Amino acid sequence: MKKSFVVSALALAMSFGAVSCKKKKVDTVALQNQATEMVAGNPNASVTVDQNGVAHLQGTFSSAEERDAAISQLKGIKGIKDVMDMTTVAEPVQTASAVDPAVQQRVQDAVKDYPGVKVEVVNNELTLTGNATPEQARKIKESVDALKVGKVNYNYEVK
Repeated sequence: MKKSFVVSALALAMSFGAVSCKKKKVDTVALQNQATEMVAGNPNASVTVDQNGVAHLQGTFSSAEERDAAISQLKGIKGIKDVMDMTTVAEPVQTASAVDPAVQQRVQDAVKDYPGVKVEVVNNELTLTGNATPEQARKIKESVDALKVGKVNYNYEVK
């Protein structure tokens, strides 16, 4: 009797131990929904959460800072154990100047005698900046207008 009582007690203790040591099941559906909401701000990114609570972040981000912020947010979700970064960062797009370099050079040649005036491309428009006297300003405008280069912004100061 004593022996069967000890065996029963031991079996009961082992069953409690087995239940408490059992891995808790991760609610992947809830984690997936939370993770998806976190990256919803970036239409080029997606995330999947596996049954172990690991988030797999994929897609393209415009900057490393944006990607790092998304990873931090995902790590902040209770239940996410790790974030696998499978993303790329888009390279900045280089835009070509709308002003033809040959046209810009012709205008620079026209104002080369006026060291106070510079030729620049500002917001894709040919722009003259600096300082000029009223007489110089008139001569510059006549010279540039004679080139028929199109729109030119005369943003120099006349003194």
